Amino acid sequence: MIISVITPSYNQGQFLAETIESVIRQEGDFSIDYLIIDGGSSDDSLAIIKHYDTLLRNREWPIACRGITYRWISERDNGQTDALMKGFRLAQGDIFAWLNSDDTYLPGTLETVAGAFRVHADTGLLYGDAHYCDTAGAVIGRYRTEEFDLDRLASANIVCQPAAFFRRQAFTAVGGLDVTLHFAMDYDLWIRIGRRFSCHHIPRMLATYRLHETSKTISSDTLIRNSEESLGVTRRHFGWAPLTRVYTSCSILCAARLPGLFGNSRLALAAAASACTLIRSLVLNRGFHRNDLKLLNRENFRKLCRSRIEIMTGGKP
Repeated sequence: MIISVITPSYNQGQFLAETIESVIRQEGDFSIDYLIIDGGSSDDSLAIIKHYDTLLRNREWPIACRGITYRWISERDNGQTDALMKGFRLAQGDIFAWLNSDDTYLPGTLETVAGAFRVHADTGLLYGDAHYCDTAGAVIGRYRTEEFDLDRLASANIVCQPAAFFRRQAFTAVGGLDVTLHFAMDYDLWIRIGRRFSCHHIPRMLATYRLHETSKTISSDTLIRNSEESLGVTRRHFGWAPLTRVYTSCSILCAARLPGLFGNSRLALAAAASACTLIRSLVLNRGFHRNDLKLLNRENFRKLCRSRIEIMTGGKP
């Protein structure tokens, strides 16, 4: 079995060595096809990439699997999705995955994945659990995954991208990543694979998902576009704007636009976001959608006065 891992990279030399080592340290009965697609970084990323290339070429790195093919490109691109598709077009593996340049695999991850794909021969997508960690790598929470349910995917991100792996066959059959998307390309891919192939959750920690100021997940510069794109993908695939996703977008918009004291007050922010959600949901769904009744539960109401990070990581307000 050959597992192709793509790492899109741009000016994240601070984390890149840890990411690379987490891939090439993997042990087991499989081969690794590793491609790093750098967007022309201006920091020390290229030196780091070349360093590991030299180690592997000179056989100075202890290889604990059947073999490692290490390739890289450094040139300007049109963003992360474009970089990923460059990598996947070059990939030689039976199994595909991507690992961002600030995330890592845990020891034993690829061995677990290879074994699971051998057992679940008809599965198009496998995914496990992941720790959230901070800039220093300290664990600050857990990504909330669940057994795969396509309908549930409409209202919750139950598949963790750095802990997800999919067959080349499934990826190719659904047309790969949508290059028009810059934030929700993974979410969009899970939906399209889930509609045509069996998907399976592995209840085991496979990766770390790093949260920091420049991360697309929490960066104030990209949060609005990220949430709006995810909402758009949901509406396109499910014909529905779930309250949870509308509230996420509204809370981010309100936090960015409410003046001074109001923006810093959780109660005021929750009230403004709730009012915005009600109006926007009625407009987007042309009335109240019956599926939203399932989302009016205690757990979701408890999230109203919690920050995005607290909701993601499971922290207490």
